[in-house]
Amino acid sequence: MGYHQNLQDVVEDQLSLASIHYLRSHYQEAIDIYKRILLDNREYLALNVYVALCYYKLDYYDVSQEVLAVYLQQHTDSAVALNLKACNHFRLYNGKAAEAELKSLQDMASPSFIFAQDLVKHNLVVFRNGEGALQILPPLIDVIPEARLNLVIYYLKQDDVNEAYNLIKDLEPTTPQEYILKGVVNASLGQEQGSREHLKIAQQYFQLVGGSASECDTIPGRQCMAACFFLLKQFEDVLIYFNSIKSYFYNDDTFNFNYAQAKSAVGNYKEGEEVFLLIQSEKIKSDYTYLSWLARCYIMNRKARLAWELYLKMETSGESFSLLQLIANDCYKMGQFYYAAKAFDVLERLDPNPEYWEGKRGACVGVFQLIIAGHEPREVLRDVVAMLRNTGNPQVEYIVRTMKKWAKDNRVPIS
Repeated sequence: MGYHQNLQDVVEDQLSLASIHYLRSHYQEAIDIYKRILLDNREYLALNVYVALCYYKLDYYDVSQEVLAVYLQQHTDSAVALNLKACNHFRLYNGKAAEAELKSLQDMASPSFIFAQDLVKHNLVVFRNGEGALQILPPLIDVIPEARLNLVIYYLKQDDVNEAYNLIKDLEPTTPQEYILKGVVNASLGQEQGSREHLKIAQQYFQLVGGSASECDTIPGRQCMAACFFLLKQFEDVLIYFNSIKSYFYNDDTFNFNYAQAKSAVGNYKEGEEVFLLIQSEKIKSDYTYLSWLARCYIMNRKARLAWELYLKMETSGESFSLLQLIANDCYKMGQFYYAAKAFDVLERLDPNPEYWEGKRGACVGVFQLIIAGHEPREVLRDVVAMLRNTGNPQVEYIVRTMKKWAKDNRVPIS
């Protein structure tokens, strides 16, 4: 700050000040200085690249393109400018559009391209969604700062959380992106290992970014606050932040997965179900968290049959056993006794725990009451009697006798 005070109102000093602002992520302050200099020195065309880079960092990609065009009209083969244009295309459109811009740079093979070869190779990995990451990024880790971050992202996408953690654990974050990525890695590791320490670290990183003056009103800043409250299980607060940015993520499966969980966690099962069903990713749809929350939504929305069908599609495993327990208990609680009985029946056959018999007995009697009241079809009584007879308990015969007597009196075939 001492040197800061010694700066004078001359171009060289002001450019130095702007670069310091840029390095400290104070992009708007840097833009203000560059624009002031450009007003008096329109021939300083390269400053347009700096302004465009600042707008890129502020997520104003279309504005960045407009400013960049001024420079590219005069210097069509600038590697730095063409690379920034490609990055803007990546953000505004997609990887293919960005790659097309870089191809024009590669085709030129100008002297400026040779200096930018590493940068182009790095960015092509990003534009191609991680293709070639393990070959290209490791040698660039100490050359291009983003290479480490993008390799961490690649490992996360491959579910290799330990490699991601090893690569980022010693990095001292200085930018919002680095704080966010450290938060995501710690959250992933904490959830995978059941480590409260890592989850606490993640929550603190997310809070730092989301609560900062520069990020609190950006989309990543709001995502961070949502993630912070999600880890704290304060889902009402999660929804405040998610609701403010959901229009930007309508088709984003990861966002919808978290949004649906938050909706369901506060008891809004109808909207929770709707958002869960928007998800297209097969990986998410086979995840137990997805299946269990969707099953709960179905049951709470009185669609127990759909929850039962989720179970039937699963392979036999510890997770399918857990889903059975959820269906049995939630259906019982919601008075959907037929599917509660079916779930308790399977549970009892897998594990002869007396509690499962008690659950099945209560559910079967519950179905019987619903049949008598006309709220369940009479035909299901046959299934109920068959489920009861799967248990070798002396109480079975008394219950079955009562049901058979009613069935006979009301001409309901059960055998």
